[in-house]
Amino acid sequence: MGNNTEDILLVSEIVVFGNKNAFERLVDKYQVAVRNFFLLHTGYDEMVSDDLSQETFIRCWERLGTFKGLSSFRTWMYSVAFNILSDYYRSRKRQIRLNEYISEKNENSGVEDRGVDNKHDVISALKSLSDMEKSCIILYYMHDLSVSKISSIVNLPSGTVKSHLSRARLKMQKYLKNDGYEE
Repeated sequence: MGNNTEDILLVSEIVVFGNKNAFERLVDKYQVAVRNFFLLHTGYDEMVSDDLSQETFIRCWERLGTFKGLSSFRTWMYSVAFNILSDYYRSRKRQIRLNEYISEKNENSGVEDRGVDNKHDVISALKSLSDMEKSCIILYYMHDLSVSKISSIVNLPSGTVKSHLSRARLKMQKYLKNDGYEE
């Protein structure tokens, strides 16, 4: 049974019968991916990422009746997660950009964000991107979603998503090249 078919059956059990065990199976299946999505956006702030992940699954539970199956459950769930992330950014009412926020978090945690290892170099390279470029890169490369699915999640035309991906790749390549990585 394919992943999408299995997800649709679980969603049906939840909506029709209120089967909480079916929802727990969906949470078990996707919780690591959703948490990683938020970790990458928050500069590995575990507490914030855990809160945003939990809020995503709560909102999925509350709104599961609105899932029409026009996309996969996974794509719908990432749309919910993206909206939670957007709400989080708006609610912060920060005057500083996301990149400065991530740098501040890393300084406060004692983590040096450059030169420690490849993971930190990639995190630093991600900080050079706009919020939308970062979302597109994370969804495309780290969550293996197609451009059309990302387009649906972030509510932008496919061509715009492709532009964000292209600019993000160039920025990250430039950043990493300046940091000593070769092409």
